[in-house]
Amino acid sequence: MSTSRKVTPVATTTLTPQARALRSTVVTKAVMAVSGLIMVLFLIAHMYGNLLVFGGPVMFNEYAAHLRTIGEPMIPYSGVLWVLRVVLLISVVAHVASVVKLWRRKVGATGTGKRYLSSKRKATGNQMTYSAFTMRWGGITLLAYVIFHLLHLTWKVVNPGGAHEPYDRVVNSFQQWWMVLIYLIAMILLGLHLRHGIWSALTTLGANTSAVARRRLNLAAIALAVVLVVGFLLPPFSILLGLVK
Repeated sequence: MSTSRKVTPVATTTLTPQARALRSTVVTKAVMAVSGLIMVLFLIAHMYGNLLVFGGPVMFNEYAAHLRTIGEPMIPYSGVLWVLRVVLLISVVAHVASVVKLWRRKVGATGTGKRYLSSKRKATGNQMTYSAFTMRWGGITLLAYVIFHLLHLTWKVVNPGGAHEPYDRVVNSFQQWWMVLIYLIAMILLGLHLRHGIWSALTTLGANTSAVARRRLNLAAIALAVVLVVGFLLPPFSILLGLVK
C-alpha cells in the first residue's frame, strides 16, 4: 500500500535586477560614507599633530617620535602606526572604489553620468552646491596631493631646504612660497570635499531625518570643514610669515 506525501511549497524571495541594483547601491554608499568618516577622524588627529609645531622643535619632534613608540614594549616599534596606516589605506581604497562603482553605474543608467541641468543651474548642476559639483575632480586632485604629501614628509623624496628632524623639515619646506601655494590649493579643495562629503555621509547613515536635522547637518559639515582647513593652513602660513622659525 503506497502513501503519498504532500509537499508544502516553500516561499522564496527572488530579487528583481532593479532591487539587486538598489541593494548594491545602498551598501556601496554606506561603505563610501563609513570610509569617508574614518578619513575625517584621521584628518582631525593629523591637524592636531600639525598644530604642535607652535610648541617648538622639542614638542613637535617628541610627538613625531611618540607615534612610533606607542604601546612599546607590548607592541613592536611603529606597530600602532602601521596599523593606523593599514586602516587608512583600506579606507582610501574602499572610498575610491565606491566612488568609481557608483559613477560607472550612473553612466550605465544615463549614458553620461550627469544629471539633468536646468538653464538656471548649468554652472553647478541641478540641486547641487559647487562643492558637490566638484567632488569628483576635487577628490582626484586630493588623491594626487596625498601622494605628493607622502613623498614630501614621509618618504622624504621631495625635501626642499633639506633636513632630517621632522620640525626642521616642516619649517624648511614651508619657508618656500610655492610649497605653501600647493598646500593652500589642496586645503581649499579639501574644504569643498569635506563640506559636501560629511553631509552626504551622515545623510547616507540615516542622520538626515527632518528639515531641522538637515540644517544642523549642513551647519556641522560647514563648521568642521572650516575648522580643518584653517587648522591645516595655520602652520604653513605662520612659517612663511616668520611667526614660526
